[in-house]
Amino acid sequence: MAFATRHFVRAASSDAATAAAKKLLIKHVTIIGGGLMGAGIAQVAAASGHTVVLVDQSDEILKKSTKGIEESLKRVTKKKFADKPEAGAEFIKKTLKNLTTSTDAASVVHSTDLVIEAIVENMEVKNELFKTLDKFAPEHTIFASNTSSLQITAMANATTRQDRFGGLHFFNPVPMMKLVEVIKTPMTSQKTFESLMDFSKAVGKSPVSCKDTPGFIVNRLLVPYMMEAVRLFERGDASKEDIDVAMKLGAGYPMGPFELLDYVGLDTSKYIIDGWHSLEPNNPLFAPSPLLNKLVKEKKLGKKTGEGFYKYK
Repeated sequence: MAFATRHFVRAASSDAATAAAKKLLIKHVTIIGGGLMGAGIAQVAAASGHTVVLVDQSDEILKKSTKGIEESLKRVTKKKFADKPEAGAEFIKKTLKNLTTSTDAASVVHSTDLVIEAIVENMEVKNELFKTLDKFAPEHTIFASNTSSLQITAMANATTRQDRFGGLHFFNPVPMMKLVEVIKTPMTSQKTFESLMDFSKAVGKSPVSCKDTPGFIVNRLLVPYMMEAVRLFERGDASKEDIDVAMKLGAGYPMGPFELLDYVGLDTSKYIIDGWHSLEPNNPLFAPSPLLNKLVKEKKLGKKTGEGFYKYK
């Protein structure tokens, strides 16, 4: 009888452990930040049947975000439902029905499964946001950042839910780009990681996994590549035009590195490389560029200002 009792206790403990380890099925998503990235994430989440609340500081910003989502959905339906306009209209209606907006993050996270942050690339601002929301979100809620360059671990440490914190790095434009980088910190639980992987698949993306290393996968390879192109030009080894042509025709890239830098924004690229340089000052891949610094100081930031490495009309 004693053996049977011990066996039952062990079995019950095992069942409890299994239940505790079950992945979270994410149904309700709160997205903080109504810019291009936040609105794009909100769109794909709502389109895939999730209940979504998009949060920003003002109704004016949120109206602009919602309008952008509607326009994006119309473009999607033209391709997806080319021969079925009625089905396309129903798809848009259903997607928008899944989406609401709010200017009060603390009041809407109380019933959410996942919070995705897509605000300004500033660690202090992000940490303050997560620290506040940590007080109001339920215990089961997973927090994630869409940062492209900042350390996820540092953000997780601003909360009491380090095991329920990870990175979800989407790419712009979100509705079109298939990739999501799912970032696991040393504290992220396997349950949280698998829940984030499942969510990424549920919104129609192809997730890849990476540890919390500067730039994750794509930007860790892409930013040093662009910086090395600038150094090649700085040394006078080749013109920027020839470098761009070489990479497009020789490597099959859709854009050359200087065209890409202008598209991304020289200020953004400088911010990333400066951040990485401060973390690893002896890493030559992260060395600052005098030319890039000069152009940013002159407010020549790329396409958005009309001039960067190239001039735009």
